[in-house]
Amino acid sequence: MSNRYFRNIPDFEYVNRTKDGQFISNYTQVKNFFKKGRIREDLFQDLTVFEKYSVKGDDRPDNVAFEIYDDPTLDWVVLTSNNITNVQNEWPLSQKGFEDYILDKYKTHEKLNEIHHYESNEVKDTNGVIIFPKGVRVSAAQSVSYFEPLSEESVTVNPISRAVTNFEYEQKVNDDKRRIFLIKPIYLGVVFDDLEEMMTYKEGSTQFVSESMKRADNIRLFE
Repeated sequence: MSNRYFRNIPDFEYVNRTKDGQFISNYTQVKNFFKKGRIREDLFQDLTVFEKYSVKGDDRPDNVAFEIYDDPTLDWVVLTSNNITNVQNEWPLSQKGFEDYILDKYKTHEKLNEIHHYESNEVKDTNGVIIFPKGVRVSAAQSVSYFEPLSEESVTVNPISRAVTNFEYEQKVNDDKRRIFLIKPIYLGVVFDDLEEMMTYKEGSTQFVSESMKRADNIRLFE
């Protein structure tokens, strides 16, 4: 992740409980990774701030950041724009990663070709009106009846379903992860300013030391 992101993460001092801690008042300084940056909710509500993007091939977040922002270290902006906290599970797998995943999960090609569920085919009348949409999970024998305006007759389509294999299901899940939203480059300054504000400690806490430092309460000093 970007140096900019880590530079803004404030510090935290906690009581040193390691063997080299000679005094009960010793502290160890670390980065406070529980303090996380995020995109403001009002920005998420404004669709004009974002643009649609489709992750290509085996691209990682840093590849996308380089293409859109000309800076691979802004991968955290790509992830934050989509509320992704676990890249391994929420980012599309590479081709090899996908193949390894499905073989590990289903073990054999026979199981990969077994039926996972059924989905509907699109049903329209002669006027082009959609009677039943495509892609809805249905039963294997799902049918639909409707009134045909031209013939003025009742029509039944049976079945309207198609089988979706385990492989097709897993492929769609992975492909759906490719459709993401990205903050438009012109709004990066707003994101950077917000990040700095979010990562700043505010006075009022007994743990407050400075805007970039907090210190844990040392209960051993009061025992």
